[in-house]
Amino acid sequence: MATRLQQVDAVLIGVGLVGSMLGRELTRAGLKVVGLERGEPRHTVPDFQGPHMHDELKYSVRKALMQDNTKETVTFRNHAGQMALPIRRWEGFLPGTGLGGAAVHWNGQTYRFQDSDLRMRTQTIERYGADFMAKDLLVQDWGVSAQDLEPYYDKFEYLLGISGKAGHLNGKKIPGGNPFEDSRSRDYPTPPMKEPYGSAMFRRAAESLGYHPYPQPSANLSQPYVNPEGLTLNTCMFCGFCERYGCEHYAKSSPQTVLLPVLLKDKNFELRTRCQVLRINKDASGRRATGVTYVDGMGREFEQPADLVILGGYALNNVRMLLLSGIGTPYDPQTGKGVVGRNYAYQTMSPVQVFYDQNTHINPFMRSGACGTVISDFVSDNFDHGPLGFVGGAYIGEVMSHGRPIEFHPTPPGTPPWGSDWKKAVIKHYNHTSVLNIHGSSVSCTRNYLDLDPTYRDAWGLPLLRMTFDFHENDLKMSQYVTGKAVEIGKAMGAKEVYGSARRSPYTITQYQTTHNTGGTVMGDDPSTSVVNRYLQSWDIPNLFVIGASNFPQNASYNPTDTVGALAYWAADAIVKQYLRSPGPLVKV
Repeated sequence: MATRLQQVDAVLIGVGLVGSMLGRELTRAGLKVVGLERGEPRHTVPDFQGPHMHDELKYSVRKALMQDNTKETVTFRNHAGQMALPIRRWEGFLPGTGLGGAAVHWNGQTYRFQDSDLRMRTQTIERYGADFMAKDLLVQDWGVSAQDLEPYYDKFEYLLGISGKAGHLNGKKIPGGNPFEDSRSRDYPTPPMKEPYGSAMFRRAAESLGYHPYPQPSANLSQPYVNPEGLTLNTCMFCGFCERYGCEHYAKSSPQTVLLPVLLKDKNFELRTRCQVLRINKDASGRRATGVTYVDGMGREFEQPADLVILGGYALNNVRMLLLSGIGTPYDPQTGKGVVGRNYAYQTMSPVQVFYDQNTHINPFMRSGACGTVISDFVSDNFDHGPLGFVGGAYIGEVMSHGRPIEFHPTPPGTPPWGSDWKKAVIKHYNHTSVLNIHGSSVSCTRNYLDLDPTYRDAWGLPLLRMTFDFHENDLKMSQYVTGKAVEIGKAMGAKEVYGSARRSPYTITQYQTTHNTGGTVMGDDPSTSVVNRYLQSWDIPNLFVIGASNFPQNASYNPTDTVGALAYWAADAIVKQYLRSPGPLVKV
């Protein structure tokens, strides 16, 4: 029997990036807020300090900052004809856990989605015709525009202190920035990071081919910065330990450096860690959330009543929580009906290795998670898709994040995978290899989805989330095309050898690609094709807001964090200015 606790104004499920942001905005509005985080409390001091934070075996290989998949994991299959099996070792993607969530161990690459991403279906039909996309694609518009989100992108970037260079400022194109971005109201809060040698060679090669290189926007800061919350961030030290690690230098923007020190001192906020939420509770009508039920670290079960519920976890966990709570209609791939678990999408990645002779020194160990130079000429609808037969695209960049000794072993094709010859090749190429990253979009389609597994359960006896996914032919075509362009740039960089590998099917969970899982609780204007409205409010339960990358109807070329942050501020603004003044649906059907 669950112990019933005192009613609060709002309860947050997850205190990662979204939870920290919503907690701050709601307490600022005067609400009493409880934040429930299933993982451990973690802080820059002492948890992220060296030398233990540079333990590559612990954090990169054994995934110490990730979700404990001995208690709660995901089952996976490529198609519905297979039996899904539990993922017992995180490799393909890395769900975070603990205070701060995945924003503790992210790289810091911070891009705005383009308006053509947010209205991808309409844009494609207008430019290429109604029959251009494959019939089984579920591409749809988001219900918001880049203009709607611009003030919220701006607010998020200034919270984080993003280092970058504007390319389109107040309607004017600015040399040196991204010329394809939508107009922004002000420049980045801090200037771009220093350009590594490999990135400089990429920039010169890209310019020689007529492309438009610019410095990657980074949450690893180029200089000291005091954010609007009064918190100070430091200059990045280029230590090469960003993704999979917390930052010991206060130089990477995360909840621990940009929000939590202020939020945790707020008398209106209470943090509870080691609390596993089991379900969102509903009243007898099923049209209102009454709070949540959770189990604490001692195994005790509690009911936390609340007037408002904010579900702000990792994308996959948002979907699972709705399914476990019986909120929304689960997607059925046979009939095409239902919305929860629909429109799951990923990211389509591929590499190009650029091998130099022994006189060219790349120094890959002098890197950060988000330093580098990129081009957006093949992002979204920035190029003509008409003759190509696919939608979407990718950015190309020399954005090597590290040269860590266990993980970074560049060798040309044909090198033995182990033994003395392999060791000689690693020694030969380690400091003389540049890697280009092709970071591509992922379309949603009818056969890729998320649901509850009928066989496997977690440590609390609840069904695991089941993922059914493989790359769509559209994305494989895109990868082949853009990877070919990256190979051309690699050759123009003056390399001795260049090798590119376009993405192929089937998708495998045994090789890391990205942690950019999206969809499953998507936003939109139509309740028959979306879980939440344009303000991220549940169509079914008006006092429930679901916020995160699970809102994306399909995934764009760029990294998702900037858009997650913008959506969080967009939803918080709607809650404070509209919902709290007149509780109920913010969008009429």
